[in-house]
Order: sequence, then structure tokens, then C-alpha cells
Amino acid sequence: MILLAASCGGLHTVFDGRVLRVGVASPYEILGVDADADEAEIVDAYRERVKETHPDQGGSTEEFLAVKTAFERIENGWEPGDDVPADDIAGEPDVGTADTDQPTESPEPEGVKVEYLNYEVMSDKLWELTDDDLFEKAADGGLAPEDYGEFYVRDSESLLEAAERQGYAWPFACRGGACTNCAVAVVEGEMPSPSSHILPKELHDRGIRLSCIVAPETDAKIVYNVKHLPAVQDLLLPASRFEASSSTD
Repeated sequence: MILLAASCGGLHTVFDGRVLRVGVASPYEILGVDADADEAEIVDAYRERVKETHPDQGGSTEEFLAVKTAFERIENGWEPGDDVPADDIAGEPDVGTADTDQPTESPEPEGVKVEYLNYEVMSDKLWELTDDDLFEKAADGGLAPEDYGEFYVRDSESLLEAAERQGYAWPFACRGGACTNCAVAVVEGEMPSPSSHILPKELHDRGIRLSCIVAPETDAKIVYNVKHLPAVQDLLLPASRFEASSSTD
């Protein structure tokens, strides 16, 4: 198992008995895979590390973002022997050395767009899931990126995995549809569930979905972190119950 730890010298990862500083360790070392690992091995390692470092599983935001940054570097073509930026801070985007006077064209987003809102923020502001202008109010509310925004869900990716790829630590426990810790409310859009899940028909008919096992078929608007809604909270499980299986799957 690979461990990440914060110290006075910065964030470190422990891999095969070696203590590696995140700003010096290669992305492969942070994920705990060999430099010649294939794509499937890298994705599997990333998903495992995301579970291990998730704040709901005893990790921290810094650990979680360090893993995300490492995976993104590999996805973007990082190769063994390439420099690792000395100021590589987990979760911060690469600035690069390109001429800032030259306009750059943004790549076309890949996947299906999801607009999201944090239920806790919605509740604090006394907004309701049934408000017709809920997402208009959220867009004008000056909310933090982790509380409101949008991202794209790729093919073969669950809603939860897409959120984690963006660096967001959404709640979860089992990651298999057996609890409601990761529940979201679908306000707009199509997001069908597989046949095997714990949700009773009443909740499903009200638009409640489990982010660990669903993905949008159309652009969607969702409220995440709804685990404390009445009826939803009755099916919560302690995240600690899954810690052992998360680190050994």
C-alpha cells in the first residue's frame, strides 16, 4: 500500500519503503505503478488510490489532489525522464512556458455535461429542490467551484468518477450501489440506474440516484450530497465499514 503524508517539508508519498516528495516523485511513483504500466493498469491504480486518499476514507484533500494531479500528468503525455515541476502542488493546473501573448484554443469538451450544486449550500440559502430557478440562483450566487459548477462525464465513467477526476471529494462509501452515501438528486436530464441498487422505487421515482453507479445520457443538472434528505439518510452506511475492502480490492 502507498501512503501519503504531510510534513514540515511538504507532502510526501511512501512507496516500497521509500519516502518521496510529491514535487519530486514521478506521477507513476505517486500512483504506485511501473513506468511501463499499460493504460488499464494506470486507470485501476488511479481508482484505487482515489479511494485510499479520499477524505471520507481517512485521507485528506491534499492527498486526494496529489493523486489526481499525477493521473492527469500521465494522461497528458508525461514520460519517464521528463522533468517534474519543482512547484508541483497537488490540484493546481500547469501554467507551462508558452507565450502568454499567443491565444490558445480550448479543446472541445469530451463527454456529457453535468451542472452540479451542493445540497448543503442549497439548504443554507433556504433554496428548495423544487425551485424552478434553482440553478439560475446558484449561477448568480458567487459560490465556490466545489459547491457549484459544471464538468463533463466521459464514456465508461460514473458520475462520481467524473467528479473525482475534477478533484472534487464527493461523499461515498461502498462504490457499488449498496448505500446512499453518494446519493444525488437529478433535477434535469436523463440518468438511468442499473437494475442492482439499494434505492426504493419511491426515491428513484423522485429523481434520487447513486453517483457511484450512474452516468448521464443527456446534459443534466444535479444536486449532490443529498445523503441527509429524509428517507435517503435511512440507508447511509459508515464509510469506515469499507476502508479495509477499499485498500485491498
